[in-house]
Amino acid sequence: MMRERIQLFLLASCAWISIAITLAIAVALLQETVSFFREVSAAQFLLDTEWTPLFWEKHYGIWPLVCGTVITTVISLVVAIPVGTTIALFLAEWSPRSLRQIIKPILEILSGIPTIVFGYFSVTIATPLLRIIFPSLPGFNALSAGVVMGIMMVPLMATLVEDALSVVPQSFREASYALGASRLTTMLRVTLPAAAGGVVAACILALSRALGETMIVTIAAGQQPRFSLNPLQAVETLTAFIAQVVMGDTPYGSIEHRAVFVVGCLLFLGTFTLNVGSMWIRERFSSTR
Repeated sequence: MMRERIQLFLLASCAWISIAITLAIAVALLQETVSFFREVSAAQFLLDTEWTPLFWEKHYGIWPLVCGTVITTVISLVVAIPVGTTIALFLAEWSPRSLRQIIKPILEILSGIPTIVFGYFSVTIATPLLRIIFPSLPGFNALSAGVVMGIMMVPLMATLVEDALSVVPQSFREASYALGASRLTTMLRVTLPAAAGGVVAACILALSRALGETMIVTIAAGQQPRFSLNPLQAVETLTAFIAQVVMGDTPYGSIEHRAVFVVGCLLFLGTFTLNVGSMWIRERFSSTR
């Protein structure tokens, strides 16, 4: 009995520690964010279209960083969602066991590659290949960074979608086959809709992962904040700005340093909302199944 109480206490302690750490991060970000807005008005932050906190003439309009983040994130999702979902469908519904034993380790290797390697891959391999289609593509651009981010997230999407497909009852497939449906029809009209909650949650988690990616966009996107949605230009994302300031000589406590916490607060709120949303969607679909 005492052993069970100790185990319960340890498990509860781990849960409360994670909550405490999350709250501590939120409080730290909020304190610096409040200090930032004591010097910079909300109107300047939300209405200005230039972001130059490290220049002599300072502007604190957040929209150039938001645009860069949106461009790279959308491109990565356009690559990761269809490719990862297709791989998951193939592994779960079509692939023989021998081929699955080959593909799964390859996906695990791909997911284990450091993101800084993907960043240099984007600059040295992806950008020259994309220049075949877009000859005027600069060396640092949002397109190659987004495409490589999508490639990096393919294992995540494939794993999550395959997990969602694996929990679909086999009776659903058997009933479809009994009605004369083909394997492809069963996969697209029965299995995939039945796993819709898990698939949507996987897409939201992939979106959260793309928002938080740092090294690829820092190396390959160009670190040039622009109020534009053109993927063929160099851009700067929210995470890339944080990396730029942290690696520089910005004095602690300055307005430039506080800008990092404001950007981090935006990322924290965005990823927290997406993670909570994915959990809510998964629970709702599982309760209605």
